[in-house]
Amino acid sequence: MLSLDKITAAYGDAVALDDISLNVAQGGITAVIGTNGAGKTTLIRTLAGIIKPRAGRISFEGRDITDLPSHKVVDLGIGQVAEGRQVFPTLSVRENLDMGALVPRARKGAADRLEKMLELFPRLRERLTQAAGTLSGGEQQMLAIARCLMGRPTLVMLDEPSLGLAPAVVQEVFRVVRRLKDEGLTIVLVEQNVAASLKLADQAYVLETGRVVLQGTGAELLTDARVQQAYLGL
Repeated sequence: MLSLDKITAAYGDAVALDDISLNVAQGGITAVIGTNGAGKTTLIRTLAGIIKPRAGRISFEGRDITDLPSHKVVDLGIGQVAEGRQVFPTLSVRENLDMGALVPRARKGAADRLEKMLELFPRLRERLTQAAGTLSGGEQQMLAIARCLMGRPTLVMLDEPSLGLAPAVVQEVFRVVRRLKDEGLTIVLVEQNVAASLKLADQAYVLETGRVVLQGTGAELLTDARVQQAYLGL
């Protein structure tokens, strides 16, 4: 569904992605793991059209999207849940959700999608008129995911969705990720919670200093001695 072919991206002279190639299969969960500074967020931002690669090609459903601006990437059906949630703090929960449906592909059926989001995240129904900035961290993460889904994506990129959340909330986030996959969405999951993400993943990649150093199924990498030693403390 999505492929990167020899992508290089940089901030000034600092190379963040170095000749990366990877593929995302339709209908599955592709996990990307690595330490801080490995290039995970840069990868997401490059796929979203926020950062323009210096070399290489990105294709989505057979179409070259390497040079598309981010708003056109979104309207093709690629949604992003950014690291740190990035809700609009002074807007209400309802207004945040409405913002997610502003892209052309999402305007039809927005009311029905809103109701589905409130069914998926019941706590948001209780907070519809509340300013998003006053929500708990877990509630803001649910809002960020719901806002992304309001855009009617077919592929969702989640950047550190469990970061800074209580364990019970983390379990809820991963429950939602599983449900989204079951409903047919394709998911790119960038996570520091390596064990949880690999258990969910159909396929996975390990990034180190901007390069892919390991790849395989989630189950394969979960039992790989190098992954266990470097990321699981085993």
